[in-house]
Amino acid sequence: MSAVPAPVRDVEDMIPADCHGMNFYEFDPAFRVLLEHYMAPDLHGHLAPHLDRLGALAGGRLDELARIADRHAPVLHPRDSFGRDEDWIEYHPSYRAMEKIAFDEFGLHAMSHRPGVLDWPEPMGALAKYAVKYLFVQGEFGLMCPVSLCDTAAFMVNRYAAPEIRDRYLPRMTAETREEMWTGTQFMTEQIGGSDVSKLEVEARFEDGEWRIRGDKWFCSHTDSSIILILARSGDPASGSKGLSLFLVPRWLEDGSRNAYRTLRLKPKMGTKSMATGEVRFEGAVGYLLGEEGRGLRQTMDQVNLSRLSHGVRAAAMMRRCLNEALTDARGRTAFGKSLDAHPLMARQLLKIMLPTEQALSAFLYTAAVMEKADAGDETAATVLRLLTPLIKFRACRDNIPVATAAMEVRGGNGFIEDWVNARLVRDAHTGVLWEGTSSIVALDVARRAVPQVQAHKALGAAMHGLLDSSDGVPGQFGGELAGMVDRAVGFADEVAREPESEAFSRQATNALYHAMTATLLAHEGAIMAKKTGDARRMLLARLVIDHRMRPHDPMSLDGGRIEREAGALLLRDAPVSLEDAARVLAS
Repeated sequence: MSAVPAPVRDVEDMIPADCHGMNFYEFDPAFRVLLEHYMAPDLHGHLAPHLDRLGALAGGRLDELARIADRHAPVLHPRDSFGRDEDWIEYHPSYRAMEKIAFDEFGLHAMSHRPGVLDWPEPMGALAKYAVKYLFVQGEFGLMCPVSLCDTAAFMVNRYAAPEIRDRYLPRMTAETREEMWTGTQFMTEQIGGSDVSKLEVEARFEDGEWRIRGDKWFCSHTDSSIILILARSGDPASGSKGLSLFLVPRWLEDGSRNAYRTLRLKPKMGTKSMATGEVRFEGAVGYLLGEEGRGLRQTMDQVNLSRLSHGVRAAAMMRRCLNEALTDARGRTAFGKSLDAHPLMARQLLKIMLPTEQALSAFLYTAAVMEKADAGDETAATVLRLLTPLIKFRACRDNIPVATAAMEVRGGNGFIEDWVNARLVRDAHTGVLWEGTSSIVALDVARRAVPQVQAHKALGAAMHGLLDSSDGVPGQFGGELAGMVDRAVGFADEVAREPESEAFSRQATNALYHAMTATLLAHEGAIMAKKTGDARRMLLARLVIDHRMRPHDPMSLDGGRIEREAGALLLRDAPVSLEDAARVLAS
C-alpha cells in the first residue's frame, strides 16, 4: 500500500508578497497632502490624476520593465562584421519601453521648458517636475539619470547658447516623443579626477573658425546622447579652473555626418545597470562655445541646484520603496507566533527605515517650493536654496544606503536574491553619494562656501523660525526646543566655517543643519496635516529626529526608550495619530 503524500502548503502562505501591483501614489498619504499644501490649487487639481496614473505604473508595468532592464545591460557595438566603425549602443526593449513612459507619456525632459506637457498650458515648476520624478523612481532609478541629464542640458542650452545654436537644438531637445527628440548629457570627469576640476586636460582649440575638442572623458553617463555638454580647457593649463569653457558637442553635424568622437567602452557598474555609462574619446570633435570663454565651471555650477535636488528626490523615492517593501514584508510574515512587525526589535528597525525616509520627503518638497520662489526672483529664497540643495544631496543620499540594506534585512535571505527588488535597491543606492560630488565634497561646499560666503545658514535659520512662529498646533515647549536646535545648528556651522582647522567637522555641521531643518519641517507639517486630515504623526517623527539624530545618546542606557516605544506604536499602525495623542507623547 503506497503512502499518502502529505499535503503541500501553498507557497504564497509562506512567503509574503512584495509591492508589485501597488499604487505608490495612493500608498503615500503624506506626499499627497503635502503636495497639495505646497502646490498651486489649479495645477495640483490638474496634475493629481496624472500622478495617480504614474503611481499605478510605477508599482506595475514600470516595476516589471525595470526588473527586466536591470538584467539586460546595454551593449556597445563599436564595429560591424566588416570592420566598419558603428559606435552604437543596443538597449533591451524593456529600456526603450521605459523611455516611452518617461519621455512620451510624462514629458519629464521638457515639462520645465515648454508648454503643453501633460496638457498644462505653460512650463511647470520644480514641484511638479520633482513630484513626477519621485513616483517614477520608485519603479525605476537607472533611467532617471538620462532624464535628469536631458532636463539640465536643456536648461543650460536655453541659458547660455548663442541664439542660432539655441534655436537649432533646444526644440529638438524638448520634442514631444523619444523618437523625435535629441537627448542631452554632460561629461566632466576625466582619468585625472572629477572633484578637482582645475586639473581637467581635455582640450578645446579654435582652428579654422571653429572649436575642436580632443581628449578622453572618463565617466560619461547617457553615453550615446545626441547632445553633449562638455567642460574643456580652452586656456592655459596653468590657469586651473579659469581656463575651462563649456561646449555643446552634437553627435551629428548639420551635414548629417558623425562628429569626431567615439565610445571606447561601457563601464561594468555595480548599479544603474539599465543605463549606459562609458568612456569617450574626442578626436577633434566640433563644439560650440556656450556662454563666455573661461567661465565654463561657473556656468556649469548654475545647474548644480537642479542636479543636487534631483539626487535628493531620487534618494527619497528609493527610500520610500524600501520602506514600503519592509512594511509589506513585516506585516505579511509571521514568526514566533505573531506578525513580524509586532516584535519590538523589528518595530524599532522599521522606525529606523521610516525616519530618514520621511525626512527626505519633507526636505525635497520644501526645497522644490523654495526653488520655485527663487526662480520667480525671490532673493531670500535663492539664498536659502543655496544651502538646501547640498543639504539634501548630502544627507538623503547617505541615508539611502543603510535604509536599503535594512530593508533587505527585513526580508531576510529572500532580499539577497535578485528575484526581489531589494538587491537592486542596495546596488543603486550607492550611486547618490558618488555622482555630482562625494559626501565630503558636498559638505565642504556647505562649510567653505554656502555658510561663510553666502550666509545661507542664517537665511535658513530665519526661514525655520518663521515656520515655527506660524505653526498653529505645535506644542509651545516643543516648538521652543526645535527653535533652540535650529539656533545651535546655525551656530555650529558658523563655528566650523570660521576655523580652517575645523574642516574635519564639515560633515557634522552639514548633518546638524539638515536634521534641524527636517525636524522643524516635520513638526510644521504635522500641524498642517492634523488640521487637514486629523493626522499629526509627523510631529512624532520630529521628536525622533531630535532624540536620535541630534542628541548624544548613551548606548548602555534605556533613557528615552519609553517615548520611542509610544511614538513607534502610533507611527507603525495604519491609522491617523490625533493631535492630542501626539501632544501627550511629546510631553512625556
